[in-house]
Order: sequence, then C-alpha cells, then structure tokens
Amino acid sequence: MASSSSVPASSTPSKKPRDKIADWFRQALLKKPKKMPISQESHLSDGSQTATQDGLSPSSSSSPPSHSSPESRSSPLSCSSGMSPTSPPTHVDSSSSSSGRWSKDYDVCVCHSEEDLEAAQELVSYLEGSQASLRCFLQLRDAAPGGAIVSELCQALSRSHCRVLLITPGFLRDPWCKYQMLQALTEAPASEGCTIPLLSGLTRAAYPPELRFMYYVDGRGKDGGFYQVKEAVIHCKI
Repeated sequence: MASSSSVPASSTPSKKPRDKIADWFRQALLKKPKKMPISQESHLSDGSQTATQDGLSPSSSSSPPSHSSPESRSSPLSCSSGMSPTSPPTHVDSSSSSSGRWSKDYDVCVCHSEEDLEAAQELVSYLEGSQASLRCFLQLRDAAPGGAIVSELCQALSRSHCRVLLITPGFLRDPWCKYQMLQALTEAPASEGCTIPLLSGLTRAAYPPELRFMYYVDGRGKDGGFYQVKEAVIHCKI
C-alpha cells in the first residue's frame, strides 16, 4: 500500500514546468500579432518621410501636375499668338508704295521734233521742278554721246514709266517722230496711261489715227497742258 501511494505524488511536480512553458508560448503567441501592425506602420511612416523629402506626396503623385490643366495650356497659347482683337492695325509706310518707281531710271520720256525743242525743254523743266520731282529723259540732253540714235531711243523708252508725245505740226511732218510714236506704242501697247499725247497747235481733226484709241491732253490752256501731263504721269506709275 505504501508503494502504490508514492507514484502519484511524484507525478504532480513533473507537470508544473510543462505548464509554465506552455504559458510562456501562449504569451509569446499573443504578443506577436500586436507587434506586426507596429512594424508595418513604422515602415509606412519611413516611406512617407522619404517621399516628402523628394518633394512628392501620395496625394500629389496621383493627381496630374497643375501646369497640364486646360486653363494653363490655353493661357500661353493666347500670349504666343501676339494678336488681340483690340490691337491697332499695323502702320504701312507711305514711302513703300512708291518703291516701284525706282525700278526704272526715268519717270517719263519726252518725244518731240527738233523744231519743238524749246517747248519740250519747258515741259521737262516744269515736270522736274514740280513737288514730285519727276525724272525726265530728253533725248538731246540725256542720250549717251556716240550712241546710236535708234538704240538710245529704244533704251530710253524701255527705261521710262511713261512716254509723252508732244504732237505739233512739226511732229507730224517728221518721219523720225512717227517712228518714236510707233516705238512708244510698241513698248507698252496694253498699258493704259503710260503713253500720254499732248496735242499742241493742232485741231482734233489732225490727231494721228494711230492714237485715236486713247485720250490726249489739250495744250491750248494757259499752262499748255503741263499740269494735266504731270498728274497723268503721277497717276500712271508714281
């Protein structure tokens, strides 16, 4: 009987260390789930700190940059166009309108007979002395010495904007003057106003038939028709 009672007494102390170990494992297992969220939060906090150091945040990375908005795009385009409805029109220099005048050497070439040289010189003086300062070609004055008469005439006609034909009785009698008239018509047959007949000392019945398709300036006025000739030249090419 004594031997049988000693066996259960030895078994009770051996269970206590096992219970302590089990209790320690239970406490360790219960503490581990609490540590995991703390480590994750610390990891997220570290990531947010690095993001803020780089100048970025989670909210700013998801949203588009401010300069890519439609309003910000439209404002530079409107400025770069350089035009506005209230902008004044560009001023055009009036001198540029007469730039075509300098494409030729002369504004007018005066064709006349030898006996009308004095009247031709008066016309040239009037045109050159006017406010427009017209450039005139007078054959006996401006032809190159030693040059052929025909070639000098043809060059003068081609280098002039207008041709003035001083039609007088001496002009109609001179075959050379008729040649000048035909050359002037050939130089610009379709250019209206570039050939200006000045009828002086003749009636309308004596007007050359080659010029019947164009108006002439009547030289019977007090100024000999010089003013009309000047206005016609200015209106033609100047």
